Amino acid sequence: MLKISTRGQYALLIMTELAEQDPEKYVPLKLLSHRHNLSVKYLEQILVQLSKSGLVSGLRGNNGGYRLSRRPEEYTVGEILRALEGDLTPFSKTESNSLSSVGNDAFWKDFGDLINHYVDSVTLEEVAQKNRDFTGFDYCI
Repeated sequence: MLKISTRGQYALLIMTELAEQDPEKYVPLKLLSHRHNLSVKYLEQILVQLSKSGLVSGLRGNNGGYRLSRRPEEYTVGEILRALEGDLTPFSKTESNSLSSVGNDAFWKDFGDLINHYVDSVTLEEVAQKNRDFTGFDYCI
């Protein structure tokens, strides 16, 4: 069953915040942690996964932190969620095999395709813009 974990949700949230920042500056981990009331250790685990996937780059030291590796419009929500969640189909392979005996295979395939098409059609910039429209302000550091 498709369920986006809190880690996946926070990954999208942090990526959205990084999309709002100066692309040349690194945002300190402690600041992100404080702003979202998350432990530094938990947030670091998420950012390490995002970094391993090439979605963010990190820098250690006084002026260190994290920033996006590309421009916000070059990311899709799908690639961000997959970096933390893996495959986004609405059921696992074992569930798929048991569903075959139940039927409605075409429906479940179409449903999975629809989910993947949607998350792959929304860019990080679009999510950031919707947040700006909703809150009415930018929150650059």
